[in-house]
Amino acid sequence: MIIDCHGHFTTAPPALGEWRNRQIAGLTDPRATPARDDLRISDADLRQSIEGNQLRLMDERGIDVTVFSPRASFMAHHLGDFTTSSQWAEICNDLCHRVAALYPERFAQAAMLPQSPGVDPATCLPELARCVEELGAVAVNLNPDPSGGHWTAPPLTDRSWYPIYEKMVEYGIPAMIHVSTSVNPAFHTTGAHYLNADTTAFMQLVQGDLFKDFPTLRFVLPHGGGAVPYHWGRFRGLAAALGKPPLEEHVLGNVYFDTCVYHQPGIDLLLDVIPARNILFASEMIGAVRDIDPCTGHHFDDTRRYVEAVKLPDAELDDIQERNARTVYPRLDALLTRQGR
Repeated sequence: MIIDCHGHFTTAPPALGEWRNRQIAGLTDPRATPARDDLRISDADLRQSIEGNQLRLMDERGIDVTVFSPRASFMAHHLGDFTTSSQWAEICNDLCHRVAALYPERFAQAAMLPQSPGVDPATCLPELARCVEELGAVAVNLNPDPSGGHWTAPPLTDRSWYPIYEKMVEYGIPAMIHVSTSVNPAFHTTGAHYLNADTTAFMQLVQGDLFKDFPTLRFVLPHGGGAVPYHWGRFRGLAAALGKPPLEEHVLGNVYFDTCVYHQPGIDLLLDVIPARNILFASEMIGAVRDIDPCTGHHFDDTRRYVEAVKLPDAELDDIQERNARTVYPRLDALLTRQGR
């Protein structure tokens, strides 16, 4: 089985974006604010949005299951206040739940949280609980920078995040550390902000001692961990300078990297530097990079080709494509087991 741990509902029906535009307009003109019931998306609309896009490509590329969450750039936690984010998160999470219910053997839900700049992360707990207990979510996406590229939030090691971590440990779910849209013109959203955030989150974890307090907490760093594998020696040296244990002891018992790296040399480096037990297969299709690579004739985000071209031992390849995900996402493993897989 091949499990893609990083999928987003990037092809949601246009009605979702139209409702969101009205919600944003309502921030300055309350008369424009839509009601929740104004959003009408049928099961047929969802099937059309999925079958010709994610599901088609999953079938073409031999991917069995995708962990599926709301579109990352749409989270846009910087817009409005907590009420804005709360309404938006509920709507987006409900849609991903409906997709997983329509295709229960192909998609497992991951939830976005209703984060808002300057607001206590503990306010996210009711939606986190709803998504796990009622919708069956197997993971959450956690935005380390709700401000949208201005980095006003405390580091992930700060105790203000602890209520979320406590709930994650209780439920046995991981968080993918994933930022949203950048409103800072210095940082392109997908080309800079995403990769900066992956790198920044890792360094925050190196600087702190979070996993002493939460030894079973699990984070997934997307996009191959940003610059982390490329600068592994730098991080090893910084950890030593900070008086921290070797990275293998300090963070690699809790931090994992996905394979959303869109060329062969990048995947080669990732698999050479990071232990196979810390790597989870992912593609993030249909995402930031949707075109065909003119050098190969294949889509940039067809990551299975890169991973399998490395010629790993069969056991390591199986770990990366299936077993690691089942370990890091215990609720996904339980779901697949109930399905007889």
